[in-house]
Amino acid sequence: MNSTVRSVSVISVFMLASLLTIVEAAPKKREMRGVWVATVANIDWPTSRNASSDAQREELREMLDRFAELKINTVVFQARPTSDALYHSAIEPWSAYLTGKQGRKPSPYFDPLQFLVEEAHKRFIDVHVWLNPYRLLNGDPVTTLDKSHIFFQKPHLFVQYGGKYYFNPGLDETRHYLNRVVADIVERYDIDAIHFDDYFYPYPVQGQDFPDQEAFRNYPRGFTNKADWRRNNVNMVIAELKKTIQSIKPWVEFGISPFGVWRNNANDPKGSATRAGVQNYDDLYADILKWLEEGTIDYVVPQLYWEIGKKIADYEVLVKWWTQHAQNKNVYIGLYASGLGLRTEAAWKRPNELARQLRMNQDYPEVDGVFFYSAKPFLRNLQGLTDSLKHQFYLHPAIPPVNRNLARTTAVQPDNIRILKDGKEALLTWDPITAEGGDAVAYYVVYYFKGKKAGNMEDPANILTLTTEPMVLLNELKKLKGRYTFVVTSVNRYKEESKPYYAVTRRL
Repeated sequence: MNSTVRSVSVISVFMLASLLTIVEAAPKKREMRGVWVATVANIDWPTSRNASSDAQREELREMLDRFAELKINTVVFQARPTSDALYHSAIEPWSAYLTGKQGRKPSPYFDPLQFLVEEAHKRFIDVHVWLNPYRLLNGDPVTTLDKSHIFFQKPHLFVQYGGKYYFNPGLDETRHYLNRVVADIVERYDIDAIHFDDYFYPYPVQGQDFPDQEAFRNYPRGFTNKADWRRNNVNMVIAELKKTIQSIKPWVEFGISPFGVWRNNANDPKGSATRAGVQNYDDLYADILKWLEEGTIDYVVPQLYWEIGKKIADYEVLVKWWTQHAQNKNVYIGLYASGLGLRTEAAWKRPNELARQLRMNQDYPEVDGVFFYSAKPFLRNLQGLTDSLKHQFYLHPAIPPVNRNLARTTAVQPDNIRILKDGKEALLTWDPITAEGGDAVAYYVVYYFKGKKAGNMEDPANILTLTTEPMVLLNELKKLKGRYTFVVTSVNRYKEESKPYYAVTRRL
């Protein structure tokens, strides 16, 4: 083979490999792209408990702007880190993480959750409200609690374990109280989901047993095995919360982000091929598989904070295991953005472990997207993570996935789509949709195609913009010259997108 032919062959192979890479990494139109915003101990927000309300609002705006720039479509906001509130509540006191002292309201007054919901939705970002069910304090003394706190009104609801205080999960009153808290949030705020993380029964403290013997003795509910009874305590609150949420706003989802290992297969043949020191089922009394099987949760986000190839908990093994056991519920993977700065294993020092994990997820079509923990490390672009998202993984907008566990409604198609021109100005407009509840329009999706025909609406590259208004000024969005065809759809609160019945073509 002569050198010219050899060169052409090398170029052809290179081009083919490049093409395959592009096809493999093609972004999805439907994909969860979430970030956890932790407020406990001021991990992500607010940076300072003593900052002014204006400064705290501006910090949230800047964070949301960065998310929107990176085409993130969901924030998971920790509104109740320790039986307190980063929102106006008549049930629990204002959080000390917000104002420096529990019970002290922001001054000048603002409601962080309401502000976040309004600002996020302006940017087409969903809000999942993250609550911790049982934790009363995160190591602080009880003297830091506001005098109005339920701890002082009903001390019998609480136990001390490992130097911290918790609601006792074995009491009916605990479940009723949690339902009140969740119902209050769902009723009053225009949120998209309620979200719990991995903290159910606390992580085991060596040499100590969780002090619920009295509750087990007084309220066994037919159980003789305490571990089974503890799991039932958590099962009941999960099932009741699902009913509570659905009875108020059936489009609001209920999701759980558990520790990454349900059970090791050494303990259960259904378990994963892992050797984790902690297991959801045995140590946190969280039977995630039961909730998935029974549909008492709508999505699951296992926290897979280990690297690919880790011997005791291999990322790939666990991605495969969770997708195989999800019972057709939405599966999102929790990725450890903080680990790019904290983990010392070799895999975490070779840029970029999370990019490798995102590529691996593409091999598992059951993975509906990811959540990154947590906001500040994520936005620091550690090892070029956000650069990789911007230039490779998240090139185009993505609509959050439809939740397969909800009884959904069909979205209403926008009607009377037309283009009005006045000189160089071109306005694409349509009749507004005035539906309510789950049928209400979350936003409209505007697609554009060069020429006289509509093209592939599953390719997110063809999305011109999202809008909450029944119009867009085309000249302000992109310089369009020649003949274009436009399609407008609506997305309702169930994330359902309307069918593309109408299109309009016009030379611009």
